[in-house]
Order: sequence, then C-alpha cells, then structure tokens
Amino acid sequence: MILSETIEKVIETARVEEVVGDFVVLKKRGANYTGLCPFHNEKTPSFSVNVAKGIYKCFGCGAGGDSLKFIIEHEKLSFPDAIRFLAKKYNIEIQETAIGEQELVVQQEKESLWLVNAFARDWFKEQMWESETGRTIGLSYFRERGFSDETIRQFHLGYHPDGYDNFTTAATKAGYKIEFLVKVGLTIDKDGKYYDRFRGRVMFPIQNVAGKVVGFGGRIMTNDKKQAKYVNSPESEVYIKSNVLYGIELARKEAVGKDEIYLVEGYTDVVSLHQAGITNVVASSGTSLTDGQISVIRRYTSNVTVLYDGDAAGIKASFRGIDMIIEQGLNVKVLLFPDGEDPDSFARKNTPLYVSDYIKKEANSFIAFKAGLLMEETGDDPIKKAGVIKELVHSISLIPDNIMRSLYIKECSRITQMDEESLIIELNNQIRNKSKSKHSVAEMLREQNISVEKTLSETELEVNDDNLLALHEREIVRILVNFANLLFEMDHIDEQGEKQTVTIRVGDFVLHQLKDDDISFTQSAYQEIVVLYQNRGEQNFPALSELIHHQNQEIGQVSIDLSLQRHNLSEQWKDKYEILIRTEKDHLQKTVLSAVYNIKLRKVNALLHANNIKLQTANSDDEFHTILSEQIWLNEVKQALSKQLHFVIL
Repeated sequence: MILSETIEKVIETARVEEVVGDFVVLKKRGANYTGLCPFHNEKTPSFSVNVAKGIYKCFGCGAGGDSLKFIIEHEKLSFPDAIRFLAKKYNIEIQETAIGEQELVVQQEKESLWLVNAFARDWFKEQMWESETGRTIGLSYFRERGFSDETIRQFHLGYHPDGYDNFTTAATKAGYKIEFLVKVGLTIDKDGKYYDRFRGRVMFPIQNVAGKVVGFGGRIMTNDKKQAKYVNSPESEVYIKSNVLYGIELARKEAVGKDEIYLVEGYTDVVSLHQAGITNVVASSGTSLTDGQISVIRRYTSNVTVLYDGDAAGIKASFRGIDMIIEQGLNVKVLLFPDGEDPDSFARKNTPLYVSDYIKKEANSFIAFKAGLLMEETGDDPIKKAGVIKELVHSISLIPDNIMRSLYIKECSRITQMDEESLIIELNNQIRNKSKSKHSVAEMLREQNISVEKTLSETELEVNDDNLLALHEREIVRILVNFANLLFEMDHIDEQGEKQTVTIRVGDFVLHQLKDDDISFTQSAYQEIVVLYQNRGEQNFPALSELIHHQNQEIGQVSIDLSLQRHNLSEQWKDKYEILIRTEKDHLQKTVLSAVYNIKLRKVNALLHANNIKLQTANSDDEFHTILSEQIWLNEVKQALSKQLHFVIL
C-alpha cells in the first residue's frame, strides 16, 4: 500500500490547473480558469478551475473536486492508480508498504482489465522483437511501410503469432484469469473452448488520453479474402469505442499548442503523419465518427481538419460526420489527397516539410469542399443542383453561431452562383422546420391532456420554513468551509458591562454559538460537516482537501459546491476602472453574524410556532400562563435578533 506521506506529498504537489490542463483547454478568466466540461457535452463553458483553492467545479453537471479526484473520475482509475499517475507526472517516488494477500486479490480484481491489456501489449511487442517469426513477418511489415524503429516503439506496435491459443496460454500461465481475457476480447470463448482473436496479425494498441491500453486493432498478414483485413477489440468496461480516438494520448498536447487537430480514418494514417512531424493527428479507428469522439476533440481545440483519400464514395458516406462536427460548434476544414493517395501513402512518399505545407495550403472550408464535390455531378440538371444547394444549406443550418452561418451563406452564394437572399430564405425555412419538429414542454403536456397552468403552478418553488431553514444551514456550513480558520473582530460586553473588541476565529465563534443554543441541523450532510469541525477542538479545522476525500461522498460534493462561486469579477476590470471591490473577507463580521443570527431566528420561529399549538391545547391555567410567559420571552428574543439582523443586513 502507498504510504500516507507519499499520498500527502502528491496531493500537495499536484496543481489543479496543470492536471486538468492536460485534458481540457483552459482559458484565464479573472482569478480562475474556464473550459468545456470533460464530463458532459456542452457548447458554452461552465467548467471552472480555482487555482487558489486547488479545485475544479462544473456548474452545468455538478462535477467537482481536486487534482486527484479529477484523475480518478476522468481516467476511471482507482485511488492508488490515480496517486501513481500524479506521482509519475511530478516525478515523485512512490513509497509503499507490503500489501496483504487478500488486499492483493481485491486490487487485482479491480484492475484486472487494465492489467490484461497491458500484458497483451507487452507480449505482442516481445513476440515481434524477440522471435524470429515476429521479426520476419511483423517487424518487416512495419519497416516496409516506412516506419522507423523509434516510431514502432513509440506506438507500441507488435505482432500476434499465428496459432490457435498461443496468447491465451501465455496469459493464463502468467496468472491472468480467462474470464478477464474474454471480457476484453483478447480471447474468444466458443462453447467452453478458448482461442485467440488476433492470431496472425500485426497489432495496434489503442490507448486513452492517459496512455492506458483500452483495446487493440489487428491487421491480417495473409491474403485470405474470407477474413476481415482489420479486426478490433469488442467493447468492454474499459473500451467504449464511441469515446476513443486512436493516437489521442500523443496528439492532445500538440493539439492544444497549435489549436488544431487532424482527423484521419486509419491507424497507419496516424503513425505515418506522426513520423512526418504532424503529431496533432487522431483516427476514428475505422468506426463512424461519434458525438463522443467529437466531444473528446473539443476538450483540446475547436478547429478540426478532416483528411480524406481520393475515394469519392467514402467521402460522401462521411458527410454525416462533418455535419456532426459542425453541430457541436467546431470549425471544420477538409483536405482531399490526390487520386490514389491516402494520408499514410502521401506521408511516406514526401518529405515532412512538403506534407505539412501541402495540408496547410490545400485544406479548404467544408462548404467549398462539399459544394465542389457534389456540384460536379449535377451537370445542367436544375433539379439535382437544387438538391445539392438544399444539402449545403442544411449543413450551414447546423452551425450554432449566427455570424459564422452568415459568412458561410456568402461563400455558398459565391460557389453556387445563387443570390444570398434565396439562400437565407431556405436557411430560415430549414431552421424553422427543425424547430417545429421539437415539441415544446407545453405541447407535450397538452398531448397528454395535462393542464399547463396547473403543472407550472405546482412546480413553482415555494420558499417555506423548511426551505429557508435549509438555506440558513447551508450558509453556516459555507462559512465554515471557506472561513473557519480566519480571524475577525467583534464587540463584546464583559462581566463589568464594559464594551471590548475581541479577535476570534470564525469557526470558534460559529461553533460556540451553535452549541450555546443547542442548534443541530436538519440536513444530514450539513450536520456531519459541523460535527467534523466541532471534533477538532483547538486544532486547525479540516482542510478543503480533507473534506473532498471524505468517505462520505456527499460531504465532498457539498464542500466543493460551497467553496466556489460561478462568477468572479475579472482582475482586468478592477484595474481598468480602478474599482475597489469589497469581498466577503472585507466585511467578514457582517457575513458571520448575519448567518448566525438567521439560524437562531429560524429556531426561535420554530419554538414560537410549537408554543402557539401548546397554548391552544393547554389543560390548566397554570400551564397556559407558563407557556405564555415563554412565548413572551421568545418574542423578545425574536425582536432582538431582528434588530441585529437589520443592522447586519444594512
């Protein structure tokens, strides 16, 4: 097990903006960074990284945490593996204690699929580099394609020897369970008989952004027409094809730096372009492009150039993929290589400088490319030409940005020699028809014979006593999470009746006030957080990182939610207009006292309400007068608290 000292060092060293920045394009905004959330699809950034507090928060889906939690959630790693991931990034030596046999079994079970894939990658490499058959068939194939040994090793290319169950036998002998070999698709189970899926193929490991192997692609080495040229791993718990791009682990940093990514179709296209110095390139791994893959690209750049070979039929089939990219708000360019060439062959035949210059010069806007390809087939047929124009306008209608739509309409007008006004009319018609196809909430309710007015009024939030109490409890916990260790000054009347100014920690004051009036919280997570602070006594109160990694995940989520604000005034605005911005820290006394007095006022109101009921059911005059006396006293307390709140609020 990893020593606690190592874990603490990793957490303290890891900078959230650096860790998140490896996976998300972040832009500075005020004191924070913003970007597109990697945990859900969005077009407007709602993902915020707070450097000062070392945490991230998405105000769209609610995801949040620190560097460690980001790696755990994003890369689907266990806690120990996330620590190892960050330790490797920051060159921190991992110190571990001996792990028990039972714990080892549990850990192997949890990480089994990753371990099996990693073993397979290394076994395929060993077979290619160390065996005569592997060198003769696998290594010679890659070298004949022009791949250098350095490139072959960089992409972890390998060879799966022919034979019924060579790999399965080797893996089980090494201690890997057959059930996990089957789960990741390396082994096929046919009525209890096990055989290798990729036998007789050169192997392309498919890795995620963190470099962990999620699956494989295998190319056959014979001319057997009965077998598929390429075979890919089936989907598994670690390999969701719609969310994976081949080469992304090597392309992401360059994509961020150049603010562009090249999209190709095959494994060898990626390898050859990478060897030619074009490293911001990924492939859809032979599958149709998906929304999930586009979302992965959007984390690193908003500019995509799609590289096609000369196959017109294949290009037309992929137009839907381009429309999907456009619909997600990305800028798309398209490049068509000369007839008979694909990215792989073109990169091998030309110098790296020529390849790079060719792509930059020849890449064209998607609308010009699509129009040029389709208009050639229309000839003088006006019906076909009208159909092509409608299809072009349809693609333009998918663009979410109005200005970009207008610019593309102008370009479409120039290419098709249609007047802009006609194109705009068609564009508006298509947008209008698309809107009509989407039922409004009211229409769906009417279809189900549900009263719209009744439904809306029933869902309207009523701020009753319970709602207010929850809000006041939340405010107390927010103050503890953000300011517990800070000092503030307040006036105090001593035993002699003299007014004195005392300095006290925020947390000490708040907790004393809660304890003094025996106030407990109705919300379980809030109450548990308060107890955590109360148990610290004279020590420092819990750090935010401690709350985030609490075994009760609700406590971690609540702490993140309360520690970040969605909007912050930009420092540039403060400097530009020379505005003195007062923060909560500048008027901490008012913030703290307001929260404490409000929670007390809610309790007094609850007691008054309970006493009113008791007055109506009193069994004797003595009981009635006792309750009435308490009621009078509670009203005096309420007036005093209201008076204090009046001054605090002002």
